[in-house]
Amino acid sequence: MVGSDSLIVRPAVQSDDDAIWRVIEPVFRAGETYALPREISRADALAYWRRPAHAAFVAEDAERIVGTYYLRANTIEGESHIANCAYIVAADARRRGVARAMCAHSLEQARERVFSAMQFNFVVSTNDQAVRLWQSCGFAIVRTLPGAFVHPTRGPVDAYVMFRKL
Repeated sequence: MVGSDSLIVRPAVQSDDDAIWRVIEPVFRAGETYALPREISRADALAYWRRPAHAAFVAEDAERIVGTYYLRANTIEGESHIANCAYIVAADARRRGVARAMCAHSLEQARERVFSAMQFNFVVSTNDQAVRLWQSCGFAIVRTLPGAFVHPTRGPVDAYVMFRKL
C-alpha cells in the first residue's frame, strides 16, 4: 500500500461500491473528462469501473474513500504489456496529493504485474491539472487527437495520448 499519515491506497472491495459511486458520479455527470454517457446509471458506471479486466483500487483518508482508480492491460492482444489506468478524486479531496498517490501506487502495481510501460489513451486537453500532474509523474504527450472530445461547454477539444516506460 502507498500511503502517508492518513492516506492509503488499497484494492477496492464490493462494500466500497457506494463510496466509489459518490466519487465517480459527479465526474461522469459533468462530462468534462470521461467519454462516457453523462446520464450513465449507477449500475452501468460501477460495471464499467469494476469490470473483470480492471483491478480497481480506492484511496482512503481517515477511513473515507476520497479517490479511486483502475489498472488494466491497455489491450488484450498487441499492447498487453502496456498498462492503462483511469483515476478520479472526490471534489473535496483535490489538491491534497490523492491523485499523485494513486498514480504512484498504480505505477508500482503495474511493475509488479510485469507491464513495461503505462499509457493513458485519452486525456482531455482542457484537464490542465491532470495533464500537469501526469507530466510531473514522468508521462509525455506522445500524440494529440485534434477535436477528439466534445466538451459540454467548450465544444470539440483535443485529447492526448500520454506514455511512460516503467
